[in-house]
Amino acid sequence: MKLDFIPLDKLAVSKANMRFAKRPPDVSDILPTIRARGILVPLIVRPQPGLEDAEGHAPDAFEIVAGSRRFHAARIVADEAAQAEPVPCAILDAGDDAAAIEASLIENLARLDPDEVTQWETFTRLVKEGRTPEDIAATFGLPELTVKRVLALGNLLPRIRQMYAREEIDRTTVRHLTLASKSQQRAWLALADDAQAYLPTGHQLKAWLFGGQSIATRHALFDVAASGLAVIADLFGEDSYFADTDAFWTAQNAAVETRRAEYLDAGWADAVIVPPDQHFHSWEYEKAAKRKGGRVYIDVRASGEVVFHEGYVSRKEARRAAAADGDAAAEAKPSRPEVSGPMQVYIDLHRHAAARAALLAHPGVALRLMVAHAIAGSHLWSVRAEPQSARSDGTRESVETVHGETVFDESRRAVLGLLGFSPDEPTVVEGSVEGADGDPLAALFWRLLDLPDAAVMDVIAVVMGESLAAGSAAVEAVGCHIGLDMADWWQADAAFFELVRDREVLAALVADVAGEAVAAANAREKGKTLKRIVADHLDGANGREKRERWVPKWMAFPPAAYTARGGVGTVRAHALAEAARVSATPPEPSAAPAAVARPDHDPAPAPEVAEPVPLAA
Repeated sequence: MKLDFIPLDKLAVSKANMRFAKRPPDVSDILPTIRARGILVPLIVRPQPGLEDAEGHAPDAFEIVAGSRRFHAARIVADEAAQAEPVPCAILDAGDDAAAIEASLIENLARLDPDEVTQWETFTRLVKEGRTPEDIAATFGLPELTVKRVLALGNLLPRIRQMYAREEIDRTTVRHLTLASKSQQRAWLALADDAQAYLPTGHQLKAWLFGGQSIATRHALFDVAASGLAVIADLFGEDSYFADTDAFWTAQNAAVETRRAEYLDAGWADAVIVPPDQHFHSWEYEKAAKRKGGRVYIDVRASGEVVFHEGYVSRKEARRAAAADGDAAAEAKPSRPEVSGPMQVYIDLHRHAAARAALLAHPGVALRLMVAHAIAGSHLWSVRAEPQSARSDGTRESVETVHGETVFDESRRAVLGLLGFSPDEPTVVEGSVEGADGDPLAALFWRLLDLPDAAVMDVIAVVMGESLAAGSAAVEAVGCHIGLDMADWWQADAAFFELVRDREVLAALVADVAGEAVAAANAREKGKTLKRIVADHLDGANGREKRERWVPKWMAFPPAAYTARGGVGTVRAHALAEAARVSATPPEPSAAPAAVARPDHDPAPAPEVAEPVPLAA
């Protein structure tokens, strides 16, 4: 490669350039600088192929493989000044199309992120030039999975790719369309063309493709590969589903029975299978240890997911046992809870995501929390990671994309690198050092010995965040101690509004956001209208005053209820945390006995709480 100044009339945009054959690009952002100072960063060019003379000398005309926007801006300036100055260029060798395509894409990725369809067009050209997905990933510093996702767009009909490029459909819809056959894609396009037809998108599209039910392979309790069951995977490599749901349930039910037998062998009083048409509601039960007759409830859900609730008895049994000990009085029948089960899951997971992300700035607190878990134990301390499971697809998507999860995932990836784990590990907990021989625990121990204290503190904060139980009193204690403000981590979204259905609660939310007068004026309105009022105030839309940084009382630290009915999981968990705090507060010291007093020595200093340690690079 060499540098030279080349006249504008000797330059043209190459077909290898990402922006070839498109309308002139928008150069308004760089035009003032080029007017004032000219082109400072050289264009990347190569001799135009096929124009060599009889002796094989390179032509004096060049094509631009990177720098199309600077070239167009320079032409505008030349037209304005009625004269053209030569522009600086870095000249590539002729003939290497793949190198030219790479140069164009690298520059555009560094400055103007092209849409995925444009990337697909360029990556496809590189594949035709002999590049593998691994080569492309290494060249552009992208994960190999990202490259494969982009290349997967080639399996869609061209019109669907065009709709995606024009942002007429979202990424979730495209991901599910990669599960569809060509005939299903054509049928979906026919619905898109029919103004009277319902066009399934997002998660509704998945139900349309699978005839109403789809079961993800991640829910299987058995070895999917060994089972031989047919699996359909989307071409983005993110999701896979069982082609035959009946065959899945046969294998899943057998695995559930095996797990039930294991629990009974372990000494549990019983292991109760809760079928898909029923639900396990934690507020209807109380915790009970194995030695006190606690059962395991195996909650089998229609989605195929199975959740194991260890150590519970019904409230009636708990009251009967308490009465036998002379410690209990008759309790009134519990009233209908203020918050529904799905809403409680939504609240717990969002607050959990915020709490563990905020915990990253307080590794000293995380360390002490970890020590407390190690001494007292919890239902997560096996050690296992919090599964963050929810029946609602909307809740799962909401939590996956929330700010707290993004922050936490970045720190998790940094810790995986520190420990020598595979970057594809979903969690740090239960991970293992790549390429380590012998005992994996010992290998990890030696790796930790090589890390400085600050890096170990970062590891502890991430591990504690992964093994922190959603909806627990521990989340309350962390959030209140840190002074966690949920407005920094959460804002109302479609999944939240979908889960709010109680009219009394909706009226309270309107009063909370818009004031008592607005709530009273709309007391007889439908729930949909009340939701719209809340949303308009949060967005400042339709002439309503914008309410900044609003968080419902259930999600705040500390939480509160909107009605007298109760049934708010976060309020119960906070009460447990407060009771623990009060009981843990040491009593006022009394006068020390004379035999113990040592006036000739300074008293031992109180233990210091470690200052927050930033994430190690």
